[in-house]
Amino acid sequence: MTIDNRIQVVLIDDDPHLRQALSQTLDLAGLKILPLAEAKGLAGQLERDWPGVVVSDIRMPGMDGLELLTELHAQDPELPVLLITGHGDVPLAVQAMRAGAYDFLEKPFASDSLLDSVRRALDLRRLVLDNRSLRLALSDRNELSARLVGQSAPMLRLREQIGALAATKADVLILGETGAGKEVVARALHDLSSRRNGPFVAINAGALAESVVESELFGHEPGAFTGAQKRRIGKFEFANGGTLFLDEIESMSLDVQVKLLRLLQERVVERLGGNQLIPLDIRIIAATKEDLRQSADQGRFRADLYYRLNVAPLRIPPLRERGEDALMLFQHFADEASARHGLPPHELQPGHRALLLRHTWPGNVRELQNAAERFALGLELALDNSAPDGGVGSTIEVVSGGLSEQVENFEKSLIAAELARSHSSVRSLAEALGIPRKTLHDKLRKHGLNFADAGTSSPTDDLD
Repeated sequence: MTIDNRIQVVLIDDDPHLRQALSQTLDLAGLKILPLAEAKGLAGQLERDWPGVVVSDIRMPGMDGLELLTELHAQDPELPVLLITGHGDVPLAVQAMRAGAYDFLEKPFASDSLLDSVRRALDLRRLVLDNRSLRLALSDRNELSARLVGQSAPMLRLREQIGALAATKADVLILGETGAGKEVVARALHDLSSRRNGPFVAINAGALAESVVESELFGHEPGAFTGAQKRRIGKFEFANGGTLFLDEIESMSLDVQVKLLRLLQERVVERLGGNQLIPLDIRIIAATKEDLRQSADQGRFRADLYYRLNVAPLRIPPLRERGEDALMLFQHFADEASARHGLPPHELQPGHRALLLRHTWPGNVRELQNAAERFALGLELALDNSAPDGGVGSTIEVVSGGLSEQVENFEKSLIAAELARSHSSVRSLAEALGIPRKTLHDKLRKHGLNFADAGTSSPTDDLD
């Protein structure tokens, strides 16, 4: 028999009166509990990713609390186990804490102490499972999803389109904002195609001076212009048999656009100052951050070239349209950076998650990668434009304050994270946090939070 994942607390105590009293305390707090009289066999009933916590007395006949702790942690070392001790058992409790117990309570203890410890343990358990889920998603990927990380609908559709286009000979136009990953998509198209063993040549048209762009792209013969002392092979010719990626195509002059159109139509290149037409076996992948149709209407881009390029367009969704992909990407880049610098990985806290999900990412994946690098180095996670409505702050420290302060910050950031999920009612928010609505009201007031912090209108129910 497997314990239901809806159970939040397994309570074990051989004293029926104490077991009943503690069960009533937890039940009145809105927690789903399973009271047991003995610990034997419990580990076999809990799945590794069971989302609850265990509260157990230490001194019990049969299997005691320490034996239970050892058995549970052999299955999942990150499962929170809270131990209850009798008077005079503090040395035993210290031994249990060293063995990995989450907390211990010495009899007699106040109900609030039990509830506070259980709720903090549940918060920690949720965080551990969220991070575990992120890492599992990152490891369970094929070649394409390893390059283009994310499980949002726009990313699934993009990977499907890349897979379909890669096997064809069609030229491709990639549309995407700055930092969205246009070159990553271009390289994926090349590496998944029959041209994978040929050259992949990337050039940014916007970075080329007007005086050298034609020579760079098309090459030149000796004497073609002042200073041209020897033949130069251009980028198109150098990419023969492979793929040429031409980024920021919107920055090309109209004269160069004419030559590019001819190359696309006839698959030949003529070096500057030369008379020979050189046949090309080449795939062109162009990219732009602008609306080329609008540019064509304004006379800044040739309409015939636009229509020639727009046969197979691929739009990369900006990060703000990809939902929780930001969390997966952030963890991916942070883990990579930690490994590169030889540092232990940092876990994302609920406050970090809320911050990442609220940010609009004007720099897209490039901005996120830089933020993840700083996070991996143990620096402050600070993002601009993450809270334009004046809600949850845009700066979260990786580590700060003493234990009590960290607990307070943890609680606030957890509530803020749930607020960021845009709950439409107090009831749904309270259920997500696993606390009564009255308790939620008190905590919102305590931390100065409200539904406006999530960009949500007034809740649909009250707190009565």
